[in-house]
Amino acid sequence: MLANAIYLIALSVLSPWILYRRVRHGRYRRGWRQKLWGLTPTEASRLLGDDRNEPCIWLHAVSVGEVNLLGGVVKRLQVQHPHARIVISSSTDTGYDLATERFGTDRVFFCPLDFSWAVRRTLASLRPSLLVLAELELWPNLIRIAQQQNIDVVVINGRLSDRSAAGYQRFRWLTRSIFQSLSNVQCQDERSAENFAKCGTPPSRIAISGSLKFDDAPHSRDCIEVQSRLRWAGADPWHAIWVFGSTQEGEEAMALDIYRRLSGQHSELRFVLVPRHRERFDRVAQLIESHGLVAHRRSDDVSMEHLKWTADRVLLIDTIGELRSWWGVGQIATVGGTFGDRGGQNMLEPAGYGSAIAFGPDTRNFADIAERLLDAEGAVRVNDAAQLESFVLRCLNDVPAADALGRAAQQVVQQHRGATERTIEAIGRFIDSGAESKHRAA
Repeated sequence: MLANAIYLIALSVLSPWILYRRVRHGRYRRGWRQKLWGLTPTEASRLLGDDRNEPCIWLHAVSVGEVNLLGGVVKRLQVQHPHARIVISSSTDTGYDLATERFGTDRVFFCPLDFSWAVRRTLASLRPSLLVLAELELWPNLIRIAQQQNIDVVVINGRLSDRSAAGYQRFRWLTRSIFQSLSNVQCQDERSAENFAKCGTPPSRIAISGSLKFDDAPHSRDCIEVQSRLRWAGADPWHAIWVFGSTQEGEEAMALDIYRRLSGQHSELRFVLVPRHRERFDRVAQLIESHGLVAHRRSDDVSMEHLKWTADRVLLIDTIGELRSWWGVGQIATVGGTFGDRGGQNMLEPAGYGSAIAFGPDTRNFADIAERLLDAEGAVRVNDAAQLESFVLRCLNDVPAADALGRAAQQVVQQHRGATERTIEAIGRFIDSGAESKHRAA
């Protein structure tokens, strides 16, 4: 009841902001019935089919990043547990759209908000054998009610920073029981494992499986996803392509200033810009034009294959879910969200392609991965615009050194693969134990 009251107050306070974003940016327009009231039995039947005797595994991925992580997990689960029905939920429109694209509309739904009635209705409709949460989506009612119904809750790719752990511990009277109720936590690294234990998860239920992001990282540029975008961009072999991905407010202007200066010195340099959030696409296009450059928008679907990609034309990737492939288009990569206070984004995708990578000072969301790359000389940390400009210039002037940086990044990725195997093994133990319990009950 306390959680419900807190959520209702928060929803009331945030409703003007939600309404503004809904009208102005088209956000939060879909899935409200499932979010507020839960999944109906009819909707569950669409997801599960007529045979309800086989186990249902519910995987939750809050948004695009987590959905991308689940690809390998879902594929392996289907192979090892062919009779299980796997359903996937997401909380955001972009996450939902990507999940339907990757897994099909017949197994994806909007996750209920953490109101007790919505959670109970969804659990009653699905009757899952297992609930799997990607990274850190710990909702009090969802976990508490799942435990009451003897549904195991497993966290995979668990990540819990010192800062987040300290926040949970300040409210331990509310959060400790949540952490204690988790059946198993597969952590990315030792620091996360320590923090889960500090917050209340019994150490016997915690394991370090590594980051699924290493397994999810690409292997090669020689794939249709990358090659088709190279053709769309009209890229020539002599181009040196700089990709700045997942950018936040302020980072685009910094990058455009750098690009305008360097492209005058290096005719081979080309620029691909990928903003993080959909609602900023139009503003970034205007920003490009204000710098005296031409914004060639991916959403216009006007291929540049038969055009000349001139230095004054910046590719603006104003679509969702494509960044992974566009990283493979460039030889130089800068990871966005690292020059402000957002904590950074995933740098393993450009690492998998062997790009020369730079990121800013704030990488707390991916601290362990960033340190591994830096220790192996597979990435460079830059503190400001001047250092970023020097990095790009060095990559242009010393191509062998840039290539060596990329090869070192690829080696880091290869050395740390294997988390998917360990994660599937952990999930499988709960699926098998659930099947044995059901057999004994029968």
